[in-house]
Amino acid sequence: MSMISRTLVPSRANREAVRFRSETLTCPIVCLRTVSKITFVTGNQGKLSEARERLEPLGFTVKSDARGYTEIQSDDLLSVCRFGLRELEGSLEAPFMLEDSGLFVDALDGFPGVYASFAYGTLGNDGILSLLRDVEERSARFRSVIGFQDGSDAVFLEGIVEGRIAHEKRGDAGFGFDPIFVPEGQERTFAEMTQAEKGRLSHRGQALDALVDHVNADGQG
Repeated sequence: MSMISRTLVPSRANREAVRFRSETLTCPIVCLRTVSKITFVTGNQGKLSEARERLEPLGFTVKSDARGYTEIQSDDLLSVCRFGLRELEGSLEAPFMLEDSGLFVDALDGFPGVYASFAYGTLGNDGILSLLRDVEERSARFRSVIGFQDGSDAVFLEGIVEGRIAHEKRGDAGFGFDPIFVPEGQERTFAEMTQAEKGRLSHRGQALDALVDHVNADGQG
């Protein structure tokens, strides 16, 4: 199984060895040593449920805030998250997080990519399957980037899961493109899995795990 979990944030010992740097923003300051509550800025109940299932057993309380933010038109998930954090700067007490994700289908030159939400609303699963009719190369990947504001710095954490697009919709669980995505090494789609099973494999689950590692590491520093 090929899954990638990458933290797009520099360690104290190696700030030049990573692609993305933390950014200083002006927000109400808290100390990560005392972080137990995180506000998740999202109106997506599926994402909120996954975050709570992943974080709350570890002692975090995940509060929902559906105020929304501007999702800029960009081909880069990181840019969308960075802009969102900056827009929320000063208006929301830290710590808070937001998340953007995309489905990248190789045979469609990466479409729908960062426009997955729009594509789902206009094409849906049936539309993606129609675009891939008679196409044998069905490799794809889900990517997730979490933007997290701790009160002084913005950090970005990424999760990636490789897989393929199924030939038909399968399963009733999950949301979005879950019924047509089969993670690598599996025979079931995300929508055929329980939320816990999906969380162990998914892009968002990996990004959430990276967030926990970051908070814990910073709290010990």
